[in-house]
Amino acid sequence: MRQAVSAKNCWAKVSPWLKAPASYLLERVRPDIWLGRRFRRELRFADLSQWWCLDRARSYQADRLKAILLLADGASPFYRGAFDKAGFDPAALRSAQDLQALPTIDRSTLRTHLDRMCVVPPQCGDVDYTSTGGTGGTPLGFYISSNRSATEYAYLIASWQRVGFHLGLPLAVLRGKTVRRDRKGLYHEYDPVLRYHYYSSFHMTDESVGRYLEHIATIGPCFLHVYPSSVAALAKFISRAGVKAPDNIRGIIAESETVYPGQRQMVEEVFGCRYFSCYGHSEKLVLAAECEFSTDYHVWPTYGYCELLDEQGRPVTTPGERGEIIGTGFINTVVPFIRYRTGDYATYVGDHCEACGREHVLIRDIRGHRTQEMLVAADGSEISWTALNMHDDTFLHVRQFQFYQDTPGQAVLRVVPAEGFGDEDQQRIQQNLGRKLDGQVTFTIERVESIPLSPRGKAVYVDQRSALDRP
Repeated sequence: MRQAVSAKNCWAKVSPWLKAPASYLLERVRPDIWLGRRFRRELRFADLSQWWCLDRARSYQADRLKAILLLADGASPFYRGAFDKAGFDPAALRSAQDLQALPTIDRSTLRTHLDRMCVVPPQCGDVDYTSTGGTGGTPLGFYISSNRSATEYAYLIASWQRVGFHLGLPLAVLRGKTVRRDRKGLYHEYDPVLRYHYYSSFHMTDESVGRYLEHIATIGPCFLHVYPSSVAALAKFISRAGVKAPDNIRGIIAESETVYPGQRQMVEEVFGCRYFSCYGHSEKLVLAAECEFSTDYHVWPTYGYCELLDEQGRPVTTPGERGEIIGTGFINTVVPFIRYRTGDYATYVGDHCEACGREHVLIRDIRGHRTQEMLVAADGSEISWTALNMHDDTFLHVRQFQFYQDTPGQAVLRVVPAEGFGDEDQQRIQQNLGRKLDGQVTFTIERVESIPLSPRGKAVYVDQRSALDRP
């Protein structure tokens, strides 16, 4: 699928073999210079706005919401019809609470009405197509502004700074990137612009993990940027092998999967540093990051608008009650997401943090569709399904998918075809997933009419039946 011509997209296509010789020169320039003026402006804004009082933050949200609503009303046939049906006038919005007059939308809305939701033609030069695995292995594709990365990354950096990270400090990354062996046979790639050391989360054998840790120990003071499942695998290896964790790791940034308290405690004990988590998603609607003084999540008020709704669709305003996270994004000016049901749930804490003083919405115990289900490689190592999430057209004509595995190293990918699915789609899936799995797990594709839910009505991404006794 076509991607816009942008600095980020172009740099991502440069071969690691070409990046390596230029490392010395590229490292002489500060990362914020490479990232550009917009990034620097957004980072300054995030650093400042996180300390705004509640009234100022709410006023800003109302202004941004009105802008997004007016954009949608003026250029999106879908939203214009939805507003008319609800008797809603975007120009009359006075506060974020006025948004409750509109119905929520979900993934089925997007699949049915995507083209009519766009406010600019998808063929424009500054538009990317992206996708996410979606709830229940149901792929979700949509369009998004190609310049969103500067804003998103600025907010992530502002979040990570709470626990001591700063631009220029190396990151050791195990987050699903396809990484090939280097000249020494290590699954490692280096990005000299951002100082990222990528390691393969698809090759988590004891030998590979041991070599990752040895290499990480040589890169100087650094942070780990990981899936919760990948850092748990590192910690388990360290405990099992009786080796010492690298002492140059200053903190752990874990994202994209559910964080379990027991797992967090185990990882912190092994590495001896803070385990810090952020919450976000591909749709770029809500971003939340833990407080530096607790594991409660502060929802960034200037990134998007977050609501918590109970089972009856009513706002959750009582501390201790749970609700579904509903997001309205400020970043995507191609396809506005207005009152979008994320499928994730959290407990409401309040709108003021006594520990740090920020006046943000506070949530905790986030649970949802980003679980840690695993495929098992032939050698017994585990691969998180999250690492297999494809952000391109791999599953363009697929309604739903699920891995079935009863033998380590082998699996069946069950696919529910959508209209237009054919041999070309099957070949693309085999090629793209096969490239990531790199022989660790081989799989065949089986077309099915439906994929059943669990006995509790939940989607299962990996139907794991392997009898292997994994540590």
